Parts: sequence; structure tokens; C-alpha cells
Amino acid sequence: MAQIGFKSNTGVIRDNNEDACFVIPSHDVYVVADGVGGNNAGEIASRTAVRGIAEYVASMPIGDDPDEEEVCDYFSDCLAKVNDEIYQLGKKHKENMGMATTVVIACIRKDTAYVVNVGDSRAYLFRRGTLSQITEDHTYVNELLRTGVITTEEAENHSQKNVITRALGAEPAVRADFFQTKLEEDDILMLCSDGLYGEVDEQKLVEILDKKNTMSGTCSRLVDEAIRCGGRDNITVVCLKI
Repeated sequence: MAQIGFKSNTGVIRDNNEDACFVIPSHDVYVVADGVGGNNAGEIASRTAVRGIAEYVASMPIGDDPDEEEVCDYFSDCLAKVNDEIYQLGKKHKENMGMATTVVIACIRKDTAYVVNVGDSRAYLFRRGTLSQITEDHTYVNELLRTGVITTEEAENHSQKNVITRALGAEPAVRADFFQTKLEEDDILMLCSDGLYGEVDEQKLVEILDKKNTMSGTCSRLVDEAIRCGGRDNITVVCLKI
């Protein structure tokens, strides 16, 4: 059984919170989404996503011992349904046109975390003082980085740093990435929006995760640190200690 904490904050600059998160401990499924779009469209997109995923998981629970293929099929179907709902909402209401959202989902089964992502919200694993990123960002800058066009240093300050290449609701169809990782006792699984990792450097994340706090306390400290570092975006984080 995991110990759970979560927190979301508007940050210092933004007027509204376009991030959303949802924890479903009874099904061991956890979600973070970060909406994009003008007016309050991003907010609608992220909330539609987490609500849609939660309803899907509750109405058709995934088994206790699925294999990787079953998990992929399950969340592919789930995200196709949610993607269509957001896409249609965007088409129906002129003011919501082009709205979309990132999403990262963790589903824990026995000693395995199955992780699904679209966009640049991330999942990390913290184990014995080391933080490793599980997901890979779907961003223009990450594509350039991966193909060796730019260096890590150039990526840090790139003018198109915030351009995402995949999002839920942006196109009629969506393609998610799937990861799985074995879990050990005392591991911490962290899901977050870019408002956290965009402000707080990795060394500081490690420092906060390494303190023996409750997961709620850890999430509060992470959000406080992101605000202290500028809080230029909405900040959302979910932490699970195994």
C-alpha cells in the first residue's frame, strides 16, 4: 500500500489554474494534467481529462494482475475516448477552439508501476537518493535534443521551450507513450506538471524527496520551492511512497 500526497497551486503569475490532478487509491491510479488553450479552455481540457479517466477507471476497473499489453490496450482505449471528448468540445465552442492538455498516469499493480504520458507532464522515480525521469517529454525542444541538433544547455533557454508536440484533445487521434518500472519498498513515484520541474532544479528536488516527511508534507514543500523559485506557471505534484 502506498502513502499518497498531492498538491496543486496557481503559482505567482497566472490568474487561474489550468492544472488538474486526480488520485484513485481504490484502483491505484493517479493522474496529473496540464491544460493549454486561451481563456479558461486549458482548465476545461485538464479537468475533462482527469474526470474522464477517473470515470473510465471506476466503470471498467483494470484487473489485479494485467500484463503490459493489457495495460497499454486499456489506457489506449481510455485516452482515445477522453481525447475525442476534449476534441469535440473544442470544435463545438468557438472560445474553446484548440484547447488540449498534457496527461501523465501511473497505475500500480503489485510491484510494477505502469506509466502513460502525452505531452510534457512527467513521472519520476526516486530511489535511495537518486531521481530518474521515467517519461520522455513530447516537446519540440526535446525532439531537437534527442536528434542532437541542440545541446542540453541550449535546450534550457530555448525560445520554444514550451511548445508541446503531442497533447490530449489537440488532434482527432492521440498517441501515448507507455513505460513500466519495478518498484521497491521506500521508492517514491512522483507525477508533476512542468510548473514544478521547470522552476526547481533536480538537486533541490532530490533534497526535498530525501527528507523523511509525509507525502503530503513533501508535496507542500515541492510546491513552496517552485513558488520561491519564481512560480511562473501552475504547479501540480502527486507523490506516492511505496
